[in-house]
Amino acid sequence: MHKPSFDFSVACPAALRRSAQAVFLCVAAVGLTAHGAFAAEPIRIGLIQPLTGSVAYNGQADVDGAKLAVAAINKAGGVLGRPVELRIEDGQCNPANTVNAAEKLVQKDKVVSLIGAFCSSATAAIMPVAQKYRIPLLTGVSSEADLTEKGNPWFFRAAETDQLLARTFAPALIKTLQLKRVAYIGVNDDWGRGGVQEFQQALQAGGVQTVSTDYFDHGATDFYTLLTKLRASGADGLFVAAETQDGSILVKQIKELGLNMKVFGVGSWATSDFIGLAGPAAEGVYAAVPYVSTLATPQNTAFVASYTAAYKAPPGKYSAAGYNAVQIMAQAIARAGSTDADKVRAALAQTDYTAPNGHYRFTPKGQAYGFSLALVKIQNKTPNVVALATVSAPH
Repeated sequence: MHKPSFDFSVACPAALRRSAQAVFLCVAAVGLTAHGAFAAEPIRIGLIQPLTGSVAYNGQADVDGAKLAVAAINKAGGVLGRPVELRIEDGQCNPANTVNAAEKLVQKDKVVSLIGAFCSSATAAIMPVAQKYRIPLLTGVSSEADLTEKGNPWFFRAAETDQLLARTFAPALIKTLQLKRVAYIGVNDDWGRGGVQEFQQALQAGGVQTVSTDYFDHGATDFYTLLTKLRASGADGLFVAAETQDGSILVKQIKELGLNMKVFGVGSWATSDFIGLAGPAAEGVYAAVPYVSTLATPQNTAFVASYTAAYKAPPGKYSAAGYNAVQIMAQAIARAGSTDADKVRAALAQTDYTAPNGHYRFTPKGQAYGFSLALVKIQNKTPNVVALATVSAPH
């Protein structure tokens, strides 16, 4: 008789395995799931995130949120009377590696759907894979605007776009920071270039002058030459598109050089990982984000409590992205009443999900709307909300 396979690391996250008693309880729960409450074959969902490299902090946060969602779903009875099981692959934010990961998940692991793949370039690379195999693909992170303009009926995005963030918060940034002349720095990939371009256009439309535009490679550690050039530029503001590791190094070097300019941007600025790594240099940074742990909603209060209990730190935007993506996919499978790909795709289009950060629905092109966006300022190691907005359906 076939026994369902279970990934112990998914059922019992590392944060839950810190004592012998915790291990015993977790193993007992897995044993009960495998041999008692769930006798059926698990529903396997493939998750591709960068777990090594310069964005690994963020990819791991997404995985942590996804695991928390799976634990909650299975505790409530699973989906269609079956346990949900994550099959996780490291795409490294590399398009080729991500394609290989997607092929493995579909061909070998027989997943019913895919979630991923963080970096927009990596997600764009697996969109044709999803279309080839006719399997639903959902990203909770990738924000390059044109991903949902490619006409791929199997692709859905439960995330903001760079364009939405820029247009929503440019007026508030100009007014709050009194911006006149801004320099732009971004990581040299589709997301970084897209973020710089969208904010540059939105701020210029508000009368802000562009002083300079520069890009750096993932994993950069020396920004001194670039920042020395900025010192003499006359910029009063610096927009940055960067993730945890790169961004924390950059802001520490800004503080070390004593640059007197207002720093704001997109990426992982409002996460506990970034604040911890950047230390005092994080103070005063502004960030435009789709989620922050200090949002005052009942759903977020419960999510923060659950996440903090599991991982001993508050969730950030990527934790919420992983959690939301799994919940959205699981609810779609439940509505479909089946793991049939066509039925799940049709059910995804009917998404009506209440998340920690608002409500998620999809346009006919697969772009989510209805959820919240926040402009935050880091003060005393806490991302405090300066302004909130709800994403409207694109016209």
